[in-house]
Amino acid sequence: MSTAILTGQPVPGSSIEGDLRSLGYDVRVAADPADAETLLAQVPGDQRVAVVDARFVGHLHALRLGLTDPRFPLAAIPGAVTAQPAGRQALTRAMARENSAGGGTAVAVDSLADRIVTALDDEGTDVHRPELGSLVAAVPADPQARNEARQAVANVDDEAVRLKSAVKSRDGFFTTYCISPYSRYIARWCARRGLTPNQVTTASLITALIAAGCAATGTRGGFIAAGLLLIFSFVLDCTDGQLARYSLQYSTLGAWLDATFDRAKEYAYYAGLALGAARGGDDVWALALGAMVLQTCRHVVDFSFNEANHDATANTSPTAALSDKLDSVGWTVWVRRMIVLPIGERWAMIAVLTAVTTPRITFYALLIGCAFAATYTTAGRVLRSLTRKAQRTDRAARALADLADSGPLAEGLASGMRRLPARGPLGSRALVALEGAIPLMVALALTDYGSALPVALAALYVLASAAAVAHPLKGALDWLAPPFFRAAEYGTVLVLAAKADVNGALPAAFGLVAAVAYHHYDTVYRIRGNAGAPPAWLVRAIGGHEGRTLLVTVLAAVLSASQFTVALTALAVVVALVVLVESIRFWVSSGAPAVHDEGEPA
Repeated sequence: MSTAILTGQPVPGSSIEGDLRSLGYDVRVAADPADAETLLAQVPGDQRVAVVDARFVGHLHALRLGLTDPRFPLAAIPGAVTAQPAGRQALTRAMARENSAGGGTAVAVDSLADRIVTALDDEGTDVHRPELGSLVAAVPADPQARNEARQAVANVDDEAVRLKSAVKSRDGFFTTYCISPYSRYIARWCARRGLTPNQVTTASLITALIAAGCAATGTRGGFIAAGLLLIFSFVLDCTDGQLARYSLQYSTLGAWLDATFDRAKEYAYYAGLALGAARGGDDVWALALGAMVLQTCRHVVDFSFNEANHDATANTSPTAALSDKLDSVGWTVWVRRMIVLPIGERWAMIAVLTAVTTPRITFYALLIGCAFAATYTTAGRVLRSLTRKAQRTDRAARALADLADSGPLAEGLASGMRRLPARGPLGSRALVALEGAIPLMVALALTDYGSALPVALAALYVLASAAAVAHPLKGALDWLAPPFFRAAEYGTVLVLAAKADVNGALPAAFGLVAAVAYHHYDTVYRIRGNAGAPPAWLVRAIGGHEGRTLLVTVLAAVLSASQFTVALTALAVVVALVVLVESIRFWVSSGAPAVHDEGEPA
């Protein structure tokens, strides 16, 4: 139970006590600031507590935004301030200081809650202030002002505002115009029946897995059902976030589920399409794996660029200025959002093509669309990086090093390469990694399965990977290092499995890349949540990107094609078990902060 301390007697006709109780607060009334301080001390330290001015006039949803959001230790709106356990000490200090300075001044003189917020600001404590927009939150000083505030409340439908704010502020065209106009009402329906965002997220996953199962039947009816279910899964995927925003039900577990289930759904659907095609005599596993590799590398480009630049200083460029200028022209915003093929447009395309064409055509369209999108976004970011004058921070360099996923081989060798020049080709150490990846990929493409040459070049790749991370990744293009590593590792598994040319090799490779990709996505969301990278023992246990790349080339050189398939399967199972167990333990029990992206991921 949360506790609200109401400072002073409520104004006649005020609904503040009932509003606070409807939000789950136990209301206690303080006659003066000294009494409020006494009541605050009586509230158990593990409970949320709020200090609210009795004269408060405003919308219920304004109170909800200010006093119930679980993501912030301290939050405030005019006339009200709240603290979760992590912010209780700061709140107690601020109240004590205000009471001491004010000498027990009557509450009616001004707002104790607002004075506390000012004191928190003065000591540099971070206090979240939600955007209220047209919602009203005020502490009127006289009857006339109170009547005006009440009229302002009556003029704005806070339920309409609440529904509108449940939708992401920045979504794709398909999501904005084809899903959100009705999914927000599904979210409200779920809220009124006590459903949680996590339950809706799980329902979305189950629906997508059923869709994948329908696609795996290989029949036209199954493909049609799969397309319809995939769209419905996406509706639920939008609904879970809207429900979280509508009812402010954010959670650590929910952030993890939301972040990982989208990828699980999409990649499981790829596997279902490949199974369905196989039933019809068409082997598209290479296309399915290629689509997963391309999509994952696209995401790594997004994540690496954002982490490299999110706290950069002097962060300007002509390219960014042009983008900002184009944002003022409405239609260009939608065109640029659509051509990167975000999740809404991509899933709609996959669903329609599944229903009316074949899995092969679906994958061809997906690969072409994603390749164009990847080229467009990566080229723009390279131009920004080359033209902007930005100093990257130690935090950004650390995040890129964590995203690189260097294992014991690269880390051990890097420690002996500190004397190498700090700047690589074109000032970027990422290009050092590329110098190791390109020869490996060329050798894999030109040699037959079982050749020893890829092993030698994989060893060279290990050396290049170590050299790339021997110094902090602070160069203009160093954010490209993690995408280069991902492309090299995933591409190695894909090409060797295709070269093996035996039943089961490509599905086994698909499983291995999926397991490793999960680890890489998990790393991203830990960093974005300021929870740090996965523990070093985990990265060492699964070998790092360079260790896995070398291992797969060695297995292909010493094992027969059928034995190689078994080895890939075993490796996929081991990696999946290790990363899933550790990831679930972390997200469920660590108390890491919830992360909710307000943009639409690609």
